[in-house]
Amino acid sequence: MHSGSIKDYLLLHFIVLIWGFTAILGLLVSLPSLELVFYRTLIAAVGVAILIFFKNESLSISIPQVLKIMGVGILISMHWISFFWSARLSTASVCLAGMATTSLWTAFIEPLVKKTKVKWYEVLLGVVVISGLLVIFQFESGYWLGLSVALGSAFLAALFSVLNGRLSQRYTPYQITFYEMLAASLFALVMLPFYNGLMTEEQVIQWVWTDLDWLWLFILGVVCTVFPFSLTVDLMKRLPVFSINLTMNLEPVYGILLAVMVFGEKEKMTPQFYLGTLIILISVLIYPLLNYWNKRRKNTKVIS
Repeated sequence: MHSGSIKDYLLLHFIVLIWGFTAILGLLVSLPSLELVFYRTLIAAVGVAILIFFKNESLSISIPQVLKIMGVGILISMHWISFFWSARLSTASVCLAGMATTSLWTAFIEPLVKKTKVKWYEVLLGVVVISGLLVIFQFESGYWLGLSVALGSAFLAALFSVLNGRLSQRYTPYQITFYEMLAASLFALVMLPFYNGLMTEEQVIQWVWTDLDWLWLFILGVVCTVFPFSLTVDLMKRLPVFSINLTMNLEPVYGILLAVMVFGEKEKMTPQFYLGTLIILISVLIYPLLNYWNKRRKNTKVIS
């Protein structure tokens, strides 16, 4: 039986606040998206390896299974590249508004992977989310490319989350995270030559960190990846998964508020943008409640 204290719930909100800060950090780092993801995932992989060493965990998995996990790591790399690219194309707020659709993408992807039926309320909430996006597109047409990339990033996030849900049944969180971060880093490295071919003469691959890049990358790799991950694993022993997932949906809210605080006028959008974002967030928050209600209704029918 789960019995979380007030301290546990406050810690959970702190973790969500940390994750909401990632889009802002992506804008503070001077490196382009691909180089940024390479360094972030490399630092995270090293960080998890150190954690595994001190916790005396095992990394021993068969080669075919390692390749499966690393395949998901490639999706994570693609997600983060598009995530940071979206923030650069638009603003951190626009990026996070698009990322708020992750839970509802999951609602449609999960039944396909598990070969179950799509629930009626998932379709309804999907329509509501589309209406929220249309409100944003109508009044923030200058950011349509950034928002579109964010939607693609949210789709990738939903896809790797569903696949990770299956992997977590067989492997430890530390094994999954290490191999995924390693694969994400290697994918970004392999993509650099292709990325270089798309550059203009004025653009070059940036390997060298400037100013405070080292600090922002350390925070991204350790504080925003390894640290919250290990804390979440620990909290799952004491808090219901439903409570954790519901709280995670607040990440875009915290992120948008932080973006306005850090960047000021640059992040302030039209009232219609916030209306559209509010519509999306309401849908995202309603989804787990409807899902919980549906499961309880089914269980009641079985008992009666």
